[in-house]
Order: sequence, then C-alpha cells, then structure tokens
Amino acid sequence: MNIIISNASDKPIYEQITTQIKALIMNGQLSEGDALPSMRLLAKELRISVITTKRAYEELERDGFIETVPGKGSFVAGENRELLREEQLRITEQYLSKAIESARACSLSLAQLQEMLALLYE
Repeated sequence: MNIIISNASDKPIYEQITTQIKALIMNGQLSEGDALPSMRLLAKELRISVITTKRAYEELERDGFIETVPGKGSFVAGENRELLREEQLRITEQYLSKAIESARACSLSLAQLQEMLALLYE
C-alpha cells in the first residue's frame, strides 16, 4: 500500500490517509478481507504520529470501509456497493462544484457548460 503524505496540502494528514485508502478500496486495489498495515507500522512508514493513523483508521471504520478485529488488525470491510457509490457521488459533486465556480469566473453560460460536459463525457 503506497500512501503519499504532502506537508504542503491544505488537508490534514489523517484526511490524506483516509482519502487515499478509500480510493484504493473503490478502485479495487484493496479487496474485501485484505489486511491493512498496523497503525504503528503505518505511522512508522509515513513518519507520523500513531495518533494520526489511529484517527484515520477510526474514520475509515466509522464510514464502513474497514473493520478492526481486536488483537488481529484492520481489514477491508465487505463490499457495500451503495456506500462506495455514495462516496463516488460525493467526490463527483465536489469536482463539479469546482467546475461551476471556474465557469462562473469566466462568464461561461450554463448551456456552454452543459455542452462542454457532454463533449467530455463522450
């Protein structure tokens, strides 16, 4: 599992970790039942605090992406198609919101934006 932390990012480190692990699960690089590195090992590899990795794992568990078994570790949770779809929709909405802001900044009409989207979608 290759996680890259950017100190220049405006996102907190735990959020960078959760975002990247969610992406690995959603694109199939991590499958149901796959073991994640221990919190201590991940913290050591990334050279960050164990508290930070603990927060990331807790968030992933809360969102249903991983399951933690005491004494055994953390594993990718059983696929919840609806949960994965909802996460992808949320990400798409964020990108579209940014595109709309950019379109408004250069006075692009809704019709022009829709035409551009239709062309890109094909």
